[in-house]
Amino acid sequence: MIKKLMLLLLLVVSGLQASAQCSSNNTAFKSGETLIYDLYFNWKFVWIKVGVASMNTTQTTYGGHPALRTYLITRGSKKADKIFVMRDTLMAYTGLDLVPKYYVKKAFEGKTYRKNEVWYSYPKGKCNVKMRYQRDHNPASHSSHSSKYCAFDMISMLMRARSFSAEGMKVGHRINFLMADGRTCEWKSIVYRGKKTFKMENSNTKYRCLVFSFVEKENGKEKDIVTFYITDDKNHLPVRLDMNLNFGTAKAFLTGARGLRNPQTAKIK
Repeated sequence: MIKKLMLLLLLVVSGLQASAQCSSNNTAFKSGETLIYDLYFNWKFVWIKVGVASMNTTQTTYGGHPALRTYLITRGSKKADKIFVMRDTLMAYTGLDLVPKYYVKKAFEGKTYRKNEVWYSYPKGKCNVKMRYQRDHNPASHSSHSSKYCAFDMISMLMRARSFSAEGMKVGHRINFLMADGRTCEWKSIVYRGKKTFKMENSNTKYRCLVFSFVEKENGKEKDIVTFYITDDKNHLPVRLDMNLNFGTAKAFLTGARGLRNPQTAKIK
């Protein structure tokens, strides 16, 4: 589930070359930002709360250099555990210029434990990625990828994309990006769906949002896997996520945000 949750948040990037050092300006967030979400699952045509998720970014060091460390943690409730256990933790280090350094995902879903890791390096204007994947107690598999284009994991791309602008985009605009998930490094796509104002679940609060969909091909046809709503302001907060999962449909709604860098001008009370 956490993979679907994050894929929907990957915004606006296409063909970024490693020769530019994969750096980007950050105008959307600062150290200390924390976002809280409620997670819902459609069970027999009824939406029930199944857990919570939180994301936090803190300035720290990595390899002796200033860095940002971002955690995304998802936990199912005790009630939901009776149906499907979910304990996911994603963590990524980037430079202060948002260049990816390291990524790890630890996921306990159902009865299966998985660990995905990604290490980045940038020799001679290229982006080199080393990956490691392990399931339960099976032997780990290793893979690598080298390209003139920048590669990103789910967390580092999210942090970078939050500072990008959708001005000038037309409905149907397609965005391509190279993503490393610990097993493979492949090109992915999302599609811009336009702007929408919607009311939050169990609240009178409304947000002006930009809407995107992550799409995958199934039997030769594209299918929306995740539709996501981000605030149409400088924070670009992901406030609503609609997910089509292998075991059903789910939604996530932002319930708390603190330590924000910019005013919430897209929030309508």
